[in-house]
Amino acid sequence: MFNFYKNKKILITGHTGFKGSWLCRILVLAGARVTGYALPPSDNPNLFELSEISKDINSIFADIRDLETLKQTVLSAKPEIIIHMAAQPLVRDSYKNPVYTYETNVMGTVNILEAVRECKTVKSFLNVTTDKVYKNIECEHGYKETDELNGQDPYSNSKSCSELVTESYKKSFFENASAAISTARSGNVIGGGDFSQDRIIPDCIRAIQNKQTLILRNPGSIRPYQHVIEALFGYLIIIKKQFEDKQYEGNYNIGPEISDCIKTANLTDLFFSNFENMKWESKNNNEPHEACFLKLDNSKMKKTFNWKPQIDIKKAVEMTAEWTKAYLNNENFNGIMNRQIKEYSELIKKRI
Repeated sequence: MFNFYKNKKILITGHTGFKGSWLCRILVLAGARVTGYALPPSDNPNLFELSEISKDINSIFADIRDLETLKQTVLSAKPEIIIHMAAQPLVRDSYKNPVYTYETNVMGTVNILEAVRECKTVKSFLNVTTDKVYKNIECEHGYKETDELNGQDPYSNSKSCSELVTESYKKSFFENASAAISTARSGNVIGGGDFSQDRIIPDCIRAIQNKQTLILRNPGSIRPYQHVIEALFGYLIIIKKQFEDKQYEGNYNIGPEISDCIKTANLTDLFFSNFENMKWESKNNNEPHEACFLKLDNSKMKKTFNWKPQIDIKKAVEMTAEWTKAYLNNENFNGIMNRQIKEYSELIKKRI
């Protein structure tokens, strides 16, 4: 698959985030010509700066809500592929600032699709949303792409709206156009270099650094945890296939096997098993609502693209811990990042 992306002109919104930084590194290793459009990274430290990825791409710091600057950037870059990842990505922050969340996640999607309308070089567009777009009825089965979109909290709901905006634009403006339009709904990603607030692995790392007991808000919550590489390569498979044949455009879940959807407490235990003397305790201080039970059905990806997850939850945690130990010990964590990407690329080479 790396050969396909060599010399491709690709624009990524949200490239300064955790997933965006990993995606930039994958595409740079593949030989792509990458332009990124995003706000400067908000976390300190952050993977974008630690990975020094800006040396290898054209990085534009700007707001996805700024339609004119976004249009100018897209028209100037003349991308063949656009991957839309810019977002306000946190449930708890969406309760604190719902207006900003909707402006970014809904109107940001409108803005990038408006830019795609005017840029005739684009052949493949992917809007990255989330597993939380579905109306969560706390059921045990994995949600399918045909299930109702109706997230409850402002973040989840804004991403549901982003899906609907994408579908409307596709039907209204791209039915007879060359650009293929898809959305990807992935599970909760983990991996080296995530320093976000209110995410379980970054919270674990901060507890390790401060030698403190970790406080878990929802230890019994079940999520489709997967390594970030797994999700990103899933995106790249969709983008490649629909670039080559527009019939592949659609909506796709990219999640782990159901057996790898585990409780937050179990994930914490797995991660802490790589470090000495770490403990956690449960404490809930009337936190805002978050779904307790969430799984994804990944059968469409399997059937359509002969895809399947390659990294189980235990391996995903080991890979994350490996990067984290190198970071904490001031070792070559970027070398580990590159190696993990190349190893995964070899894993899927014969399948895709």
